[in-house]
Amino acid sequence: MTHIWDIFFRERIRKIFSEKKNVLDIGGGLRVVKEKNNRYDKKREWIRPLIENVDYKIMDPVSTYNPDVVGDIHDIPFPDQSLDAVICIAVLEHVKNPIKACEEMHRVLKRGGYCFIYVPFLFYYHAEEGYYGDYWRFTPDSINYMCRSFSAIQIQSVRGAIQTWLHLSPFGRLPFVPSVAYWLDKITGKIKSKQTSGYNIFLVK
Repeated sequence: MTHIWDIFFRERIRKIFSEKKNVLDIGGGLRVVKEKNNRYDKKREWIRPLIENVDYKIMDPVSTYNPDVVGDIHDIPFPDQSLDAVICIAVLEHVKNPIKACEEMHRVLKRGGYCFIYVPFLFYYHAEEGYYGDYWRFTPDSINYMCRSFSAIQIQSVRGAIQTWLHLSPFGRLPFVPSVAYWLDKITGKIKSKQTSGYNIFLVK
């Protein structure tokens, strides 16, 4: 089953890689390059042909993850207006100052550059001991404030209220539960609830 937030993700990622020439993936959130990351997601293999057509680099502060660039999102080691696109998936909850991080992403982007972000709202604690903490959760209000310098912003919630609640519960591990919960969210209108797991965000400088 393809959800509306998955469609949003796929369309914006394809747009980035088809229209831009250099892309910085902060934290390696696309999870498609096993050798340069601490995570890999087989379901993201459809992205691999896309990254072959651009200058795609992964940045991470953890050198043992083998990123292309070792750097801190609070002080991105690129000049002003030097990048076409930035991807920042499931990173901002782990940094001490997400507002400064958004300012840095805006700074390094060229005018008209794209930025794709994912942030959690109702989501479980997921720090990685010895590597990073888990500091923040985000609402549309905080997203709009953090990203206020961008000229355009699109926000898509990830999961409705029922699916979010079940995702956090032990029942969320049952294979049929997400599909049932998704349809319950659609039928009840909870698919539009702000009680959601998180948000996909697409920005234009």
